[in-house]
Amino acid sequence: MQTFGNHTSNNISLIGMPGAGKSTAGIILAKNCGLGFIDTDVLIQINQQKTLQKILDENSYMALRDIEEKEILKLNIENHVIATGGSAVYSEKAMDHLLSISIVVFIEISLRQVQRRVQNFATRGIAKAKDQSLEELYRERQQLYKRYAQITVDGNDLSLEMLAVTIAARLGA
Repeated sequence: MQTFGNHTSNNISLIGMPGAGKSTAGIILAKNCGLGFIDTDVLIQINQQKTLQKILDENSYMALRDIEEKEILKLNIENHVIATGGSAVYSEKAMDHLLSISIVVFIEISLRQVQRRVQNFATRGIAKAKDQSLEELYRERQQLYKRYAQITVDGNDLSLEMLAVTIAARLGA
C-alpha cells in the first residue's frame, strides 16, 4: 500500500466541476506518481456504449447519476488516480466508497473559470436539470465538494502540469 504523507490510502480520487482538470491533471498525476488512471466518465461510456450526452438525451440526468453511482461502487482497485464525473458527489454511497478506498481531492475553480473552460456546456454530458443554469449547478455542487473533500487544491491559476504537481505535494507524494 502506498502512503501519501500521513494518509494511508493507495488511491487518489479527484472531484470538482467540469473543466477543473480532473481528467487531464489526473493522467499527469498518475504518471508522475507511478499510478494507474481511471476516468469514471470513460467507464460509463464504455459500459453503456454511449456518450454521456446520449445517455442524457435518451434518459434523464438522474439516470446518468444512477449509472455513475453504480460504476463508482464497482471500483475495486489499488494504486490509481480516479477522475470522477462532476456529479459523483450527489451520491452519498459513491462518495463513502471513494472515501473508503482513496484520498478525496477537490480541485476548486471559480465559476468564471468553469465558464471559460467549458465551451460546450449544452452538449458536454453534464448531469443537471434541463432548466438549471451553470451558475445554479455550480453553487449547488460547491457545498457537496467541500463536504467530501479531504484535501482542497485551488486550480484557478495553475497549468494542468502544475496542478498535478501541487496535488502530489499536498499528498506528500
